[in-house]
Amino acid sequence: MAKTKKLCTFLLRFLAMATTLSATIVMVTSHEHTTFFNISINAKYHYTPAFKYFVAANAIGSVYSLLVIFLPETSMLWRLVVALDVIITMLLTSSISAAGAIAILGKKGNSHAGWLPICGQIHKFCRHVTVAMILGFSSVLIYMLILLYAIHTVLNPLLL
Repeated sequence: MAKTKKLCTFLLRFLAMATTLSATIVMVTSHEHTTFFNISINAKYHYTPAFKYFVAANAIGSVYSLLVIFLPETSMLWRLVVALDVIITMLLTSSISAAGAIAILGKKGNSHAGWLPICGQIHKFCRHVTVAMILGFSSVLIYMLILLYAIHTVLNPLLL
């Protein structure tokens, strides 16, 4: 039973690290330059604060997952890890929400504010952002599973 618990924790944390790291890499490599009706359009992730926040949150999540993977299972820090899992889950959730709002704005625009959609002109950038958003959402789901599993195994609410 202990080996199953350790393997499950390792796999979930490794998946969380892989998805957050992948989301970070995909978003950081998203850039495109195009010309549309003699207007030069240059799109990079760091032009938008929400995308920078998304990258920072996913980088923090991947480093945290890597550190927790190597934490001994007999350590007393596991109760702290449960609290940190809650914080990382909230951080990733807020970052995917902020980046998602900007991604929808880029895809559909806002007719009330007069903002035109830009994804029709910068396809590669929008594809990168879409893939990063999918990976980011996957990491939020994995962290929610980690959190539920950690609450069940570390705190064991049935024995309290």
